Amino acid sequence: MNKYRTHNCFELSEKDAGEKVTLSGWLHRKRDHGNLLFIDLRDHFGLTQCVIENDNKFFSKLEKLRPESVITIEGKVTKRDKGTENTELSTGKIEVNILSVKILSESNDLPMPVFGEQDYPEDIRLKYRFLDLRREQMHKNIILRSKVISFIRQEMLKLGFLEYQTPILTSSSPEGARDFLVPSRLNPGKFYALPQAPQQFKQLIMVSGFDRYFQIAPCFRDEDARSDRSPGEFYQLDIEMSFVDQEDVFEVIENLMVNLFKNFSSKKIVHSKFPKIPYEEAMLKYGTDKPDLRNPLLISDITNIFERDDVKFDIFKKLVKSGSKVRCIITKNTKEKPRSFFDNIDKWAKEQGASGLAYFTIEKKENISAKGPVGKFFSEESLNEIMKITGAEIGDSIFLACGKNEDIENILSISRDKIGKELNLIDENQFAFCWIVDYPMYEIDNKSKKIIFSHNPFSMPQGDLDKLDFKDPLSIKAYQYDIVCNGVELSSGAIRNHLPNLMYKLFSIAGYDKKKVEEKFSGMLNALNYGAPPHGGIAPGIDRIVMLLAGEKNIREVTLFPMNQNAQDLMMNAPSKVTEEQLKEIGIKTDLKRKN
Repeated sequence: MNKYRTHNCFELSEKDAGEKVTLSGWLHRKRDHGNLLFIDLRDHFGLTQCVIENDNKFFSKLEKLRPESVITIEGKVTKRDKGTENTELSTGKIEVNILSVKILSESNDLPMPVFGEQDYPEDIRLKYRFLDLRREQMHKNIILRSKVISFIRQEMLKLGFLEYQTPILTSSSPEGARDFLVPSRLNPGKFYALPQAPQQFKQLIMVSGFDRYFQIAPCFRDEDARSDRSPGEFYQLDIEMSFVDQEDVFEVIENLMVNLFKNFSSKKIVHSKFPKIPYEEAMLKYGTDKPDLRNPLLISDITNIFERDDVKFDIFKKLVKSGSKVRCIITKNTKEKPRSFFDNIDKWAKEQGASGLAYFTIEKKENISAKGPVGKFFSEESLNEIMKITGAEIGDSIFLACGKNEDIENILSISRDKIGKELNLIDENQFAFCWIVDYPMYEIDNKSKKIIFSHNPFSMPQGDLDKLDFKDPLSIKAYQYDIVCNGVELSSGAIRNHLPNLMYKLFSIAGYDKKKVEEKFSGMLNALNYGAPPHGGIAPGIDRIVMLLAGEKNIREVTLFPMNQNAQDLMMNAPSKVTEEQLKEIGIKTDLKRKN
């Protein structure tokens, strides 16, 4: 190839035996056998075993060289002896007998090893990310990410989309997460915001007469970190389409996701046409709008059972009278499970901040009865009614929770996941996609108790627009949808509101007067007044897609240079202080005193 290498460290095989080659890479690992020194040489492509005898003048130099030093080796390819071949390596049937060595760059003592996949503390991994990325699994994940993005671009072009770039410096948005603000030197006292998403711009692209837009878009949100969300920035496949309804968007995304996941994984895709689950049904059956459909466990509402006179479970009955709900999870044929299984689930639920999970098992000797700590409180008739509502059978067990809607949804959602894993019900070799649809347009904010948008404020409400009951805004549903896979929300999307007068009305319900709407969304409103097509879109998260395909639990494992939990880049020491001169130039003074 050039002076550094004739081949890469993945290429050589038996057919190259006898050939003189030049390889360059990192000294991955050494094994000293006294008269022989074996070296695994690694580059971006793979590994090649090299060997040097102790009578070679370069032997002592290599013997002293630290791992991760960069070297060039000249040598001769030979077949390995039978019994010494490594079937796990593509180059495992050959080795390179070293003739000469050139040291290109020596490494210091390593703060963490590159060889092996042992786990290390987050602060070490992130401070020395360039070393962490040399590790085999991390390297594979980042290569996968690149290939996924390239594949997506190709597929989008096939589907008739064109890629356009939207601004990074824009205006602040009153909705969503906190903005990252950028002061303007040329406009003192004013600020740009980094885009939380290209939402308004992609709609303006549709209004501008372009038909199908996509972009691998960087997004910036000043949010706390989670396992499936990086602090600071992330990337999404931003999509918008003109003259479409909800089903048109679904068709494009299902086509893309099926092709994408089939191309990069051997796991089974459960549904090629993704199930559509109304939001209210999802919250009832799964306790969440991000259900893992690989888990067959369902939640049932049995609140009315506790209004019966023949149910003596007084604690739950009192709570039901005060407005609480009772919901349960059925586990099939668990009558042989030891009591410790049920007690451990109850104990775990208490550790999550709930009051625990009551439980009993349905059995039949002479009559139907319930075995377990609370089983004695239920009559045969009430058990029959529970079996009718839930589909439970003899030998099934029931976990019950009682509380206010939000609390009970939360504990039963995570309990469903916990119990499903305990019973080995979740097939890790599946991808189970679904759509969550029919979101409410509005909800009540827990803190302010005021009406707010539940999802995207630019969404189109469902139904006949002339007959919408604006006096009962909580009854209005929107053309908003989420795509979920294996319990991970990949994206939210919506059919957009392209009618200015309707937008004023919808924002007024959420407390925005006409002046405020025009102030915040002047560019959008102005454009909509000059003829806007019906349009809609979605924006699946690139990071989460790659996380699923790589089988990782944390988004950090598929991101090149992530920040830590405190939104700090330990490698580059960001955020960092700036000089007084820089601050003066943009008209900013800092006050680091914070109110407790």
